[in-house]
Parts: sequence; structure tokens; C-alpha cells
Amino acid sequence: MKSIIVGTAGHIDHGKTALVKALTGIDADRLEEEKRRGITIDLGFAHMDLQVAGGEELHLGFVDVPGHERFVRNMLAGVGGIDLVLLVIAADESIKPQTREHFDILQLLGVQRGITVLTKSDAVDEETLDVVRLEVEEFLRGTFLETSKSPIVAVSSLTGAGLDDLKRVMATAAEKVQPRDSKALARLPIDRVFTMKGFGTVVTGTLISGTIRREDEMEVFPTGRRVRVRGVQVHGKSADEAVAGQRTALNLAGASTEDLARGMTLAPAETFSTTRRADVRLNLLGSAPRMLKDRSRVHFHCNTMETVAELRIHGQKKQIAPGENCYARIRLPEPALLLPGDRFIMRQFSPVVTIGGGVVLDANPQKRTPGVEDFLNLLATGEAAAMIEARVARQRASGITLAALVSETGQPREAIERLISGAVQQGKIIRMGEILANAVAVEELKTRLISSVGQFHRQNPLVAGMGREQLREREKVDAAVFVAVLDTQVRNKKLEVTGDLVRLPGHGVVMKDEEAESKKKIEEAFAAAGLKVPALQEVIAGLKVDKVRAQKIVTLLLRDKTLVKISDELVFHRSALEQLRRLVIAQKANSPKMDVAKFKDLTGVSRKYAIPLLEYLDRERVTRRVGDAREIL
Repeated sequence: MKSIIVGTAGHIDHGKTALVKALTGIDADRLEEEKRRGITIDLGFAHMDLQVAGGEELHLGFVDVPGHERFVRNMLAGVGGIDLVLLVIAADESIKPQTREHFDILQLLGVQRGITVLTKSDAVDEETLDVVRLEVEEFLRGTFLETSKSPIVAVSSLTGAGLDDLKRVMATAAEKVQPRDSKALARLPIDRVFTMKGFGTVVTGTLISGTIRREDEMEVFPTGRRVRVRGVQVHGKSADEAVAGQRTALNLAGASTEDLARGMTLAPAETFSTTRRADVRLNLLGSAPRMLKDRSRVHFHCNTMETVAELRIHGQKKQIAPGENCYARIRLPEPALLLPGDRFIMRQFSPVVTIGGGVVLDANPQKRTPGVEDFLNLLATGEAAAMIEARVARQRASGITLAALVSETGQPREAIERLISGAVQQGKIIRMGEILANAVAVEELKTRLISSVGQFHRQNPLVAGMGREQLREREKVDAAVFVAVLDTQVRNKKLEVTGDLVRLPGHGVVMKDEEAESKKKIEEAFAAAGLKVPALQEVIAGLKVDKVRAQKIVTLLLRDKTLVKISDELVFHRSALEQLRRLVIAQKANSPKMDVAKFKDLTGVSRKYAIPLLEYLDRERVTRRVGDAREIL
């Protein structure tokens, strides 16, 4: 059964709630104060089934909104997920201020289908009704509700006149509504939170995308709390699942009513990320009371969320005039879940009136640069595949993971795989496991790696090569991308890797005469000393080269394993340590164990050398410490 969400809109006391009750039999005013005062204060909900001409059944979920100007914020929490609107205008009052504001909001939210309903037709004569109809036709001209696209239906909720005609028109309009994507990633903006006896915590909302099933693990945004779906209700009836386009109630485990609130969103766990910045396409209403300046504070409404945000206009403009549009950056005081394609409403900070709205283009914006408008223009007007390519390209050689693209775009992984397949085949995008990178940027990185290593050789002739991690940090790229590109350059014989060092092919250490002489002296000094080695600084002090170059020569000898550092202060020639290893192993025939004293007698060294040497032998698995003695392995 196809499910459609129908929203009401219109001025206070124009009969929205009465119309919903006349159509569905359900009183959408659920609060005692609403019944006492006779006005709608918060969102109300109802539902009904309709049959279309072919016999197919439609399930209509109604979101009834308050019409009073003081409760527009509540109205905004309910209209974000509607598919079809009933613009309600009382025949005895015609168009009023909230008629205009609500209709502006509907257009800013991109609502495409609806029906204009003239209520209280029993309260006026035919001549007055015709005059009001003409006024409304003029008001709607050029909009999605103009009479060439959508009829005007006069009804009386009191007498029932016109209700059957309205139902037929609703069935026709609802049949044309494109169903929401039930295979997309699920998102449920929360509009109510309450406790139900025998069940516990319940949240409700309009499921704007995807499917939610019992036992699904969900994440609450922006708090990050994990919850489990214990039960699902759709339009008041228990169900195994809820699909996009349905009014949904979820019984949740893992959260209390204190942990949840209107404005939060439920989505699959570990899928999305919150943001405090978003780049948007903004339209300022022609009726806005004044220019909108850069850095203005505004009330920002998106889905069921409301907050105060700061507006930063992109480009050279410092303000925009009523009726103009621009690209802008919204800065939020607290994290929120926003995704490309989300529609929003913007209201003036004070006095609070609706001044504009638009659509989120990028909820993961980069630093503001001169080219940001070109990027946003592509996101606003380009094909889906081109948008993905642009997101990959802006990350340059660092690349972006498939999981990050899912989080940025709200697209399922399978959809992204399909959208990038052409670019991967054409060589525009390089895929490295889970990482995607722009091909041009990868080629530039290959060139930079060779250049960086060459520069390192020129600046450090006494070092055999550049450290891998040092090279990666210099280029500031993801580790996986770096490894993949470096491996490619090694296979192409553009670079060589030895251990942890990267070097140009065939490149070795280049020494001047005094450096070669110093290297020889260092090696000879430690080789001649055996196990009674001198302090390294003493050896360095006797060389012709400066201390910095001497230290590099020592580093070279250590990397070549000609010298071996066994502690912070002690360095030995490898031949002395090899001789020690053979000496200790030979002792096993006489005694499998020895203590520090016996080791000192065997080697002729003092305790200063004995302890570090024994610890070195332990690390080399020649000996194993057992209490105060060593067991020879």
C-alpha cells in the first residue's frame, strides 16, 4: 500500500483541524489546552485510507499544524516531511497573514503538490464564495498550486458539503506523488517523545527515507546514543517495519524520555556524522523586511530541528536584497545531522518572521576558498555522478573512503559504487581498496614523492635515504594512499625502499674525504675497543668534522648495523657483540646458568657494561633471566 503524508497549512481558525476530523474522524487536537482554548498549539496527527480509480489503496497520514503566528516554529517541525499539502483558506475571511507565511514556507521547502481548500463554505453565500475564489486564484498564480495544476475545492466541515469532491481530488493528487525511497538510508526526525504504559519510551516522526525494522540498532543524533527498536507502529497499528513516507512510532530500548527530544534524528548506527557547518543555496523572500547582511544571526529550521545560526555569505557580497539568492555557510552553535538535499527555513532573529530558506548542498564543507562557489554550483546543478567526482577531487591525493562518502552524501554504499564505476573505468578516479582518489592528484603526488626524496638526498648526503613516515608526513596524505602510491613508484623503479628508508634508485651515501676518514676512525675505535667501548661523545670529539655531520655518520653506521646501540649511552661494534654471543653460548657446555659476577669474570667488563650487555643478550634470546641469574638458551 502506498503511503503519503498530507500536511495542512493556513491561518489560525480557518478550520484545518476541523477539516482533518471531517475527513478522517480523528480529532488531531490532543492537548487539553488546545481543547480548552479551541486552537491548535502543537502538531496533531490523523490517518485515513483512500481508493484510487484502479482500485489501489492509498494510506494518507495527516500532519495538522498550528496556524497562529506564535506557533509557526511548531508548524515548521511538522511540514518538513509532507508529500501533499492542503492549503486551508476560510471562505469568510479569505487570505490572511499566516496564509501568506505558511505558503511561503511550503514553496521554500520545495513542496510540489497540493490542493487549495476553501473551508466554511456554509458561512458565506455563493457570490462571496466566487469572490474569494477569484482572490485565491490570483494569489496562487505562478505557483505549484495555480488552478491549471491544482483545483480549488470548497467544503464545509460542519455540513459535509464538498468532502467527497475533496477526497476524489486528494486521491488523484496522491496517486501522482512519487513514493519516497525505502531503500535509502533511514532517517526519522523526531517530533514527539513520550512514555507509554507497558512499553516505555516512544518517539514519533515522519520517516523521510529508508526502512526501520524491529530490533534495528539506531543512533540518536546529535548525541550519539545507541538505541534498539523494540517495536514499530505505522499509523497507530503494530508492524514489522516502517518505510519511507509513513508516520512512524518507535518503541525504543536504551534511552529514556530525558535522553530524547524533538529536533533529534534517528539513523542507522555508525553511518553519519554531525556537523556544525553547512554550505547552502539560500533564497531570500521578496517579502523579507530588509537586506540580509553577512554574519547575521537567524533562526534555522530543518526537519524537526530548530536553532539559532550565523550566516556567512560566500563570494564578494556582504549582503543580499529581498528576492535575491546566494550561496552561504550556516554555522550552528551545536552539532546537528544535516545532509545534502535537506530543505530548511530561515526566520529573522528579531522580530521573528520567515525571511527565506533553501537547500543544504554540503554538510562537510572545507575551508572557505575563492573556488567554493564553483564547487557549490556543481553540487546544485550537476548530475549525481559528477557530484561524487567533485567530492573525491576536492580531497586531492589524500582521497576519501567510501564510508566517508556515505556520511557526506547520505547515499547508500551501493549507489556510490554505481555512480563512481564510470569514472574508475575511465581512469578519472583511482580506487585503492576502500579509498578513492582523484587521478590527476595521484599523478602529482607521484611526482612530488620523487622530488621530495631528491631534495632530501641533496640536503642530507650522509643519510642513505628518507624515512617513510617522514616522507608521508611531509606530503600530508592518508597512510593507505601513501603506501599504494609508493608501491607503484617502486614497481616502476622510480624509487627504492630499503627497510624504513626511501631513496632514489642506485643512490648511496656521498661522503667528502674528511667524512670518509671520520667514518673509518669511528668504526676502528669501536672495533679495537671490544667490549670496553669508549663513550661515543669522546670519539666524536676527536674527529675533523663538526658534531652534526659526525652524528649523521654514526647514524649511518647504526643503520648499516656496523655499530649496535644497546642502551642510551653504550654503542658496540657488531664484531664484538658477535664474539660475545659465541663466548656465552660456548659456556653452556660447562654450566647452563650464570649470574652477573660470573659474566663479569667471563668477559672482563665492569658492572657498568655487564648489566646492559646481559639485557641485550636477553633481547637477542641468547639468554633468559631467571631471578638474579641468566639461563643460556
